[in-house]
Amino acid sequence: MAPWIAATLAAALVQTIRFSLQKSLRGSGLSSGGATFSRFLFAAPLAALLATGLVTATGSGWPDMPPRFWVMVVTGGLAQIIATLATVALFAARNFAVGIAFTKTETVLVAAFSAVVLGEAVTAPGLAAILIGVVGVLLLSVPAGGQLRSVFNRASALGLVAGAFFGISAIGYRGATLALGDGNAALRAAVTLAAVTAFQTIAMLIWLRLREPGEISRVVSRWRMTALVGITGMLGSFGWFVAFALQNAAYVRALGQVELLFSILGGWLIFRETTRPREWLGMAVLAVSILMLVLVV
Repeated sequence: MAPWIAATLAAALVQTIRFSLQKSLRGSGLSSGGATFSRFLFAAPLAALLATGLVTATGSGWPDMPPRFWVMVVTGGLAQIIATLATVALFAARNFAVGIAFTKTETVLVAAFSAVVLGEAVTAPGLAAILIGVVGVLLLSVPAGGQLRSVFNRASALGLVAGAFFGISAIGYRGATLALGDGNAALRAAVTLAAVTAFQTIAMLIWLRLREPGEISRVVSRWRMTALVGITGMLGSFGWFVAFALQNAAYVRALGQVELLFSILGGWLIFRETTRPREWLGMAVLAVSILMLVLVV
């Protein structure tokens, strides 16, 4: 198995666990902003420790961080904050598994952004796999009545916003790892992750202090669960960043749709959610897309 595939699968699994924890936090009285902040609060120091440990272990020293690196870090970090806020808010609008599915509209956008911003176009078979995955997402997005006009509601809007900004964040993170050169992929991923989570923590601290007084204290008071969110968030993000350091972001995010299958399993086991026949079909189509990516990329 290619290293980028293993890193992506591991990241998708851990991210599903983290989203489950964040959904529980959202139901425990925290706002969308508070649940999102919990994602970064404990992840930032852990990411810094990971980066420092890898720099020490490899003996290579800290890589040069040119202006392009910081532009990509800030762009990706802000985009992920917006996308995470939209995703957490989406949990209250529709069930857990389908809520995650709405965010998967990002894959085509990532392919386009990757070609335009980074000059990394996808192959024809890779694009076919991505488009098949989009079909699976659309099947999962159509409401029970099958009336397309009912797709365009608050839930779908939140999902589209989340998907677009997750796409932007993926390009930012891929660009940041590339800006560090072509050295050790794990080291580049860890340094990028440390920079991103530090920036995101500061940005969210300022936002919550100004817009939601008292929310920071509520997050800290739930430190047992918020710490778990931070740990899983850091581990999942490290997996994504390693994959971004090794492969075109479009392929990474397309393969990452396996997270949807993990989330449905989580919905069954944790939240006792049910799955409609149309969603079963959507999952089958997504499985075909994921298999194609593994075989042709």
